[in-house]
Amino acid sequence: MTESGQRFKAIKFLKIIFCSLLVVVSLLLTVASIRTLTVDGSDQLAHWEGTNNISLELDPQHRQELLTRLREAIRIRTVSTSAEDINTTALLHFDKFLRQAFPTTFSSSLVRHELVGNYSHLFKVEGSQPDLVPYLLLAHIDVVPASESADWVAPPFSAEVIDGYIYGRGAMDDKSSLMGILEALEYLLKKGYAPRRGFYIGLGHDEEVFGLNGAVNIVRVLKQRGVQLLFVLDEGLALIDGVFPGLDGPAALIGLSEKGMASIKLSVSMVPGHASMPPRETTIGILASAVKRLEENPMPTVFGYGPERQTIEHLAHKFRFPLKFIMSNLWLFSPILARFMERKPETNSFIRTTTAVTMFNAGVKENVIPSLAEAYINMRIHPAQSLQEAMDHIHSTVGDARVKIELINGFDPEPVSSADEKSFGFQIIKKTVLDIFPTVTVAPGMCTANTDSRHFKDLTKDIYRFLPLWLKPGDAQRIHGINERISIKNYEEYVMFYFSLIQNCDIQNLPEPHSSVHEL
Repeated sequence: MTESGQRFKAIKFLKIIFCSLLVVVSLLLTVASIRTLTVDGSDQLAHWEGTNNISLELDPQHRQELLTRLREAIRIRTVSTSAEDINTTALLHFDKFLRQAFPTTFSSSLVRHELVGNYSHLFKVEGSQPDLVPYLLLAHIDVVPASESADWVAPPFSAEVIDGYIYGRGAMDDKSSLMGILEALEYLLKKGYAPRRGFYIGLGHDEEVFGLNGAVNIVRVLKQRGVQLLFVLDEGLALIDGVFPGLDGPAALIGLSEKGMASIKLSVSMVPGHASMPPRETTIGILASAVKRLEENPMPTVFGYGPERQTIEHLAHKFRFPLKFIMSNLWLFSPILARFMERKPETNSFIRTTTAVTMFNAGVKENVIPSLAEAYINMRIHPAQSLQEAMDHIHSTVGDARVKIELINGFDPEPVSSADEKSFGFQIIKKTVLDIFPTVTVAPGMCTANTDSRHFKDLTKDIYRFLPLWLKPGDAQRIHGINERISIKNYEEYVMFYFSLIQNCDIQNLPEPHSSVHEL
């Protein structure tokens, strides 16, 4: 064959390849476009089982009483600094306060109350149908420390009201939830309410320091009594508005899981020396190099292997173009979206196990080569990975026998709870959210922090983490931070949420699930 003939055949072959690629790309774009246009997150109306619900009527006096009691709860300094440093005097004060604030709850024949671990509270509310499996509402009494700094617009334990907001430590984490649950129960009991489905309320006293005496002992008591729970609802994710760029309207994220955690100590030891005769490498230099390798080599993204995929799929229809097109077609665009999400700490934390250097200690004098350098690493482990995988990553990345690696404490991520149409807990929480906040979009999510609920996994397969708390840009930093606050209106929504939730749980069965459409 002549050279020109070979060139002609080659050009013809390339044209075929090019046309084939155009056809494939065209087909992919067609499928992606169809998915984008047909993805619909709206919920079909379901026929819910009827209940004789009591309505909550908040008159001005009741509103003032709610505000007064929440402010009093915030003023009690139930601070947990460490497992060995808990303000037990304040916890005893809080116990007395609860009994005065909710007399009907503590005196009702339907409610059994007991102290657990000396300072935590466990309430059992009897149901009229013992065959209905009970559930548990969980909250915690303790708060993290707060310094009386000038950065606070009001002292952190003053519960001062400014421009419709109550300021104070615990306003968001977690006294609004605790008080909202008890306010709802107190009102229901006063109105003569008797639940069909029994339930428990657990109030831990040391959640901020791992809950080892509060929640752990509540679990022990329930296990001894052979209790199994239909679901657990604890603090966690919230109502977000304006937090995700491109998301059109507010969303309620219900946590199905939470990350695991590892606290790791790295240390380097050698003979000390004088700064005038330094060795080629010092303890600080060796350790700093190890830390730098950890920062430069994070664990790989695992986007799509945890609850974050469900979050995107449920919210895709609420994003504006071009994000709607991308998020409606994760089968095609997952790698691109993962690269986009890992750019910001807020979204990066949802798609990988994170590694943070939190403490670095070395040296006793400016002219002495230190004999010891220490660093502490905090890892938050994605549900698609394990504590062992996280530790393996630390060892392989540090890669230096001179660096001693010690696991101080840690635990695996929590199992992922169900969120389908047959999931009683998820659907009840979702219905309640839409009862109180009809304009929001409800989606599953994942907690990047830890809660007391992780101790309850032997009592139920379904644990959910959600607060009816509005979070706008910058609000998440107030939790454990400066100027923690909640609006008076939002706190009233807390009370209405739990008031509705308790009554919604009185159904025996969920509505029949409807078949999904537009599967591609």
